Amino acid sequence: MNGFELEFVAGYDHIDFMGHVNNAVWLEWVQDIAIAHWEAVAPDEHRQRYLWVVTRHEIDYRGNVREGEAVMARTFIPDPPRGARFDRHVEFRNAGGKVIVKAKSTWAMIERGSGRLARVTPDIAAPFFGG
Repeated sequence: MNGFELEFVAGYDHIDFMGHVNNAVWLEWVQDIAIAHWEAVAPDEHRQRYLWVVTRHEIDYRGNVREGEAVMARTFIPDPPRGARFDRHVEFRNAGGKVIVKAKSTWAMIERGSGRLARVTPDIAAPFFGG
């Protein structure tokens, strides 16, 4: 299982009325790291032919960060795809290394030209599993 990491820093626009990162921003960061992972490991041919859409999100909040604070996000795909879908996990750690937000999202792959679901073949999945 290969993972991918990306740091996020909470800016002024990310902060809600309670003085910490808004829930919608965490969701945006879940999407941002998923896209960055795909762009970092997928060959050009796959990136040009396929797109991904989310069919489900689950998020657990166990902490938060304030403006100017950073979190290290790590995403990984623990299990092989099921047809056109797979589950992606994201963990956000604060400066102390504690997981403060965990997310599990189900993503479905679609063909860019037709907009139809497309089965995730072994060659498409391989970069996410060390292949």
